[in-house]
Amino acid sequence: MTQDFAIHTGTVLLAEPFMLDPNFRRSVILLCDHDEMEGSIGFVLNRPLNMQVNDLVSGFPEFPSEIHFGGPVATDTIHFLHTKGNMLNQSREVSPGVYWGGDFEQLKTLVETNLIKTDDIRFYVGYSGWGGGQLMDEMHNGSWVSAQMNRNYAFKGRADKMWKQAMTDVGAHFSVIAQIPEFISLN
Repeated sequence: MTQDFAIHTGTVLLAEPFMLDPNFRRSVILLCDHDEMEGSIGFVLNRPLNMQVNDLVSGFPEFPSEIHFGGPVATDTIHFLHTKGNMLNQSREVSPGVYWGGDFEQLKTLVETNLIKTDDIRFYVGYSGWGGGQLMDEMHNGSWVSAQMNRNYAFKGRADKMWKQAMTDVGAHFSVIAQIPEFISLN
């Protein structure tokens, strides 16, 4: 089975198993904006940072939501994915039931009134980005496997098992690739 290189907003990128870049090793990235000419933006879904949103955003209501590393670009910014696009103005649907961003002041009100729970939202420091044509070049070089988004990846998936699960979900020989140990020299 050959890999389909048709990528678009909402596609999930899975790092090939031997990628050496520590920012992307065994990463699962949701593309939230993709334009072949303009470039692409996405967020690494499986890199928790062991800190809460309140640790980074002053004035945010008390909310036990873990921050994730979205990628190495603009690490002085906070982004969020959520399931409440019908409640949060300026949200952008990137995959069925998965929304990116929205009115931050309104978000704080929804958190304060308990209308957004921790399972409804994920916060990211920085993002992953590619210039026009760069991502397609990386796809053709075998750096990434494209997959369909499963909203459980973003909101319910365990970070330490997500890459293996997503690779298995692609099926065919990717299910076998998912079984390759991360550090093969330890095998």
